[in-house]
This record gives sequence, C-alpha cells and structure tokens, in this order.
Amino acid sequence: MGNTSSMLTQYDIEEVQEHCNNIFSQQEIVSLYQRFCQLDRNSKGFISADEFLSVPEFAMNPLSQRLLKMVDGLNFKDFVAFLSAFSAKASTQKKIEFIFKVYDTDYNGKVSFDDILEVLRDLSGPFMSDEQRERVLSQVLKEAGYSRDSYLVLDDFVKVLGTSGLKMEVEIPVD
Repeated sequence: MGNTSSMLTQYDIEEVQEHCNNIFSQQEIVSLYQRFCQLDRNSKGFISADEFLSVPEFAMNPLSQRLLKMVDGLNFKDFVAFLSAFSAKASTQKKIEFIFKVYDTDYNGKVSFDDILEVLRDLSGPFMSDEQRERVLSQVLKEAGYSRDSYLVLDDFVKVLGTSGLKMEVEIPVD
C-alpha cells in the first residue's frame, strides 16, 4: 500500500477509510494516496521528516519541528489518520486529542507548565520574552483553575477546549 508502483485495492481504501473514522470519502483517499506517493520520493512506503518538509505549508508552520516528531515514518494509513484531525468533519474530541499530543512534548500522557511554555515559545518566537510568556501562561492557567505546578491530562484539555467551539481546519487538497 505504500509503494508508488502499487495500486490501492477497494479493500485498502475501505480499510483506510475505517482507520480514519470515515472522515474522507473513497475518492479523497485515492487522491491522498497519490499525494502520499509523490511525497514518498524513494517509494519506501512511509514518509520521512525531510519529505514532509517539502510541503511548503508544513515547513512554514511554527510548530513544524514538533509536528515532524509526530509524522516521521508514517505509512499511508497513519498519514491519512494524521490528516483527518485537520478536517472540518473531524470531531472536537479528535481535534483535542491531536492538540494534546502536540503539547505533550515528552509523550508521558501529561502536559506540564514547561510543555505548554515550550509550545508557546515556538508560536511566539522572538516577539515575547520568556518572562512575558511565563506571566501570560500563569494567568491563563490560573483563570482555568490550574496552577503552574499542575499537570494536565487529556481530560483537562477536553474540559477546557471541549466547549470552546474549537476550529482547526486546514484545507487539505485532495484532488
């Protein structure tokens, strides 16, 4: 399924569709497969971090280095599942789970003050000092009922973001 010389069978398409909770239509999956094959320059069956960086929108994202850790070595099925979090059809729960993974920098299932601070640093770049970032983050956590010493788990993210009308839509060209 990852080799450019191979074709997707109907079974493959249905399997991928099920893997991404039917977010994408069968035609969209075929289009995504074509794009996957273009990115998989060496026909290895997975996409490397360097190959992902060839997508300009991805390379320009301030969180690209963090996202690269999530996408390096994805096969086609996991590539589609990764992209599904960005779809307008994805559930709020799926989007929050994805955001949580971005913030959980050490992959321990908990997000610390320092984890959030690291993401904030990536997002704000040189436009904020570390002191400003720490002040802002401390205030936001305090307003949400957490302290600097709190560890947030996925349920905390759901509690805070679940009612926010979260929008995380990126146009995914599938044709």
